[in-house]
Amino acid sequence: MTQQFYVSPEQLMKDRADFARKGIARGRSVVVISCADGIALIAENPSPSLHKIGEIYDKIAFAAVGKYNEFESLRQAGVRYADVRGYSYDREDVTARGLASVYAQSLGAVFTAEQKPFEVELAVAEVGFSQEQDHLYRLTFDGSIADENGFVVMGGLADQISDVVSGAWEPELTLAGAMQLALHALATNKEVDELPATAVEAAVLYRASESNRGSRRAFRRLLPEDMTLLLTEES
Repeated sequence: MTQQFYVSPEQLMKDRADFARKGIARGRSVVVISCADGIALIAENPSPSLHKIGEIYDKIAFAAVGKYNEFESLRQAGVRYADVRGYSYDREDVTARGLASVYAQSLGAVFTAEQKPFEVELAVAEVGFSQEQDHLYRLTFDGSIADENGFVVMGGLADQISDVVSGAWEPELTLAGAMQLALHALATNKEVDELPATAVEAAVLYRASESNRGSRRAFRRLLPEDMTLLLTEES
């Protein structure tokens, strides 16, 4: 009978973590920025149909890096959770904190129990009536949650991009200013000052969408022409 090799739990967890980190680092980066007008979500993603950013509920959005099939299954599960909870109780009971907790449990269970961890990193954003009420949560492959202040950067050259964003971010940024900052940061180590609008996927959670847009739904996906018009008007 063949005898299996013993691997210590510490080494097993380390190997899984290294495997997941390498997969995430190969992905293109995502930047989520809280600004005066709401929350801007920008991902380096030239695909017009395979989205890394999506709407979860009225004022909650989702962004991810890593393997598409894995984070897309998590996004769909989040939409189902939000719909059931909002229908069973009240729409106000659907929060980014609750959704982040559900994601953390799922990611943690896969990391510890399955043979291969999810190669994903997630951000859950909820826009508030004021900037102090915005919530940004970052979830890693092992189920860890971080409550971020102001912005979240994930995937690719996350550390370098985060340094660029942190050096210029301020609460008073307009939506156009946040977009310009993200496009500039995502161009780190590239031969351009900022990425073109056609090279990114972008969306926004508008603050006070009820008064500004006449709808509880704060999420709006921005097309390249929308971004070009927005940046032109504000420049």
